[in-house]
Amino acid sequence: MATTVGKEREIETLVQDLITLERDAIAAYDSTIEKLSDSALSSQIAQFRQDHLQHLDVLNEMAAELGIPAPTEGDAKQMLTTGKIALAQLMGDKTILKAMKTNEDDTVTAYSRAVNHPEAVEKSRAFFSKALADEERHRAWMEQTATAL
Repeated sequence: MATTVGKEREIETLVQDLITLERDAIAAYDSTIEKLSDSALSSQIAQFRQDHLQHLDVLNEMAAELGIPAPTEGDAKQMLTTGKIALAQLMGDKTILKAMKTNEDDTVTAYSRAVNHPEAVEKSRAFFSKALADEERHRAWMEQTATAL
């Protein structure tokens, strides 16, 4: 499912939507860690989950600096991101990683747009660029690992 995150006009809405996206991603990572049969794969996914937790921390700080409330949970998309992982489990680790790769497509798209948001200041652009690099790394690993399985 294609994301619309990153198309917001106001930076405040962008930050809130990125927080929700990160919360959805963390829920999908939790589900993936639980469902993978290969512990080495689960360990790598757990490391990627830490990146998402760090992104969430920075975004929460940004929300505080902007004086806006930070969402405390994901949204309806969380059911989609975790649901496709649950379905993929029926087909094995390769399919789980492919499902997670599609989730990473959304985070890559969102941070690609965020980097170029007209209201983003230098500090936020630097964070969005770092988060984008993390998401691209996660997606590439999932794609390469799924192909190799």
